[in-house]
Amino acid sequence: TLSQLEKKDKYIRLLQAAKSKADSINLALAVNLKSVLREGIEDEDVEIKVDKTVVFVNLSDKMLYQSGSSNITSRANEVLGKIAQIIQSRPELEVMVEGYTDNVPIKNSCITDNWDLSVKRATSVVRALQTTHKIDPNRLIAAGRGEYNALASNATAEGRATNRRTRIIILPKLDQFYDLLNPNNVPD
Repeated sequence: TLSQLEKKDKYIRLLQAAKSKADSINLALAVNLKSVLREGIEDEDVEIKVDKTVVFVNLSDKMLYQSGSSNITSRANEVLGKIAQIIQSRPELEVMVEGYTDNVPIKNSCITDNWDLSVKRATSVVRALQTTHKIDPNRLIAAGRGEYNALASNATAEGRATNRRTRIIILPKLDQFYDLLNPNNVPD
């Protein structure tokens, strides 16, 4: 019926407006992050990208940790503090921290392998965001990706350095996103 078509059309406009708003918010978030992180940080140490509904902050391994360690450096804590300021201002967003390694095997008394190292590094960043920078732990997710999902070839030292990174992903709370997609939420 015409009424049903009008209702669906209204719902489509609502979804388009929500997507447009999310895109604008993410762009503003990325601009704010770039502005806050500009001072005193080398360009190759931080990369900020917007992709669809999320903002990615890639942090180089050499800035965050000493080789083979998951302990955060004081320099890294300073950078995380700047990122935390932006995160604090956006309580409707969640933060996923992913650790990545190269493919060089590691094993010591505290670390079993690259999976283990990547998880410990992500967890270290999450703990710093929670304890030092007071981000609500309910908004934080830690994940280790090991040597997988490489950005560059592990055949060269430069490629391995690129692959050793920590990615902070700032994303909308998924339950809010799914609420938008629920057909029962179609406006009358």
